[in-house]
Amino acid sequence: MTKAISFSASSGTHQGDRESQQDRVCLFRNMREPNCILAIVADGMGGLTGGRKAADQVMLTADQLFKSFDSKVDNSPELLDKIAHEAHLVIGLTAIASADQPHTTYASFLVTSDGACHWAHVGDTRIYHFRDAQLIFRTLDHSYVQSLIDNKEITQEQAVNHPQSNVLTQCLGSKATPKLSHRSIRKLQSGDVIMACSDGVWPYFKDAEMGSILENCNPREATELIITTARARSRRRGDNLSIAIVKYS
Repeated sequence: MTKAISFSASSGTHQGDRESQQDRVCLFRNMREPNCILAIVADGMGGLTGGRKAADQVMLTADQLFKSFDSKVDNSPELLDKIAHEAHLVIGLTAIASADQPHTTYASFLVTSDGACHWAHVGDTRIYHFRDAQLIFRTLDHSYVQSLIDNKEITQEQAVNHPQSNVLTQCLGSKATPKLSHRSIRKLQSGDVIMACSDGVWPYFKDAEMGSILENCNPREATELIITTARARSRRRGDNLSIAIVKYS
């Protein structure tokens, strides 16, 4: 008899050493489809409150749109795009009447009842796909340093400590319409883990180490261990941290 595949999920966040928390993370469950879950991490930027407002708008938009989502009828990638573009428009309107400059990254993945997974992202909040501790794929940042890596001007290791590592080429709330990157997985299988995390997390881990943690811990344990380790390695200079994990078993 074929073993039924199930998933577990967890999310976590920490202010780090910043004056305010401008990251937002949420796992949205679909009330009509218990095995359908939407995960979003948004890393806000712009003034003391601008980033928080931008990230909050992403979550508000996601909550409103996901309530009416039906994976058997609706198009999953279109939902992820609609969340981003509607939030982008509202953030832009907010900026007109604000002294702040609200912007945010956007990393979202949707696991549907049939085990398919779709994701969309803009900025440098990353999404990873691991299988049995092995990295299958991860997003590439929409950032200045990623363009340097692409042009072979610097290495991945040099990019982490580059003085312009926080300069983004795409985000929500910018004057230009953001260009999202997408990926789809036809069907997740036992041992698959999908994780989204902000740039307060990923610079402190090699892919192999992250994969080992995700394989050997359940999502709640992995969330706590990753945040604790990132905090220790940041040496009191850490950014806001946010992470969302969905693991199939």
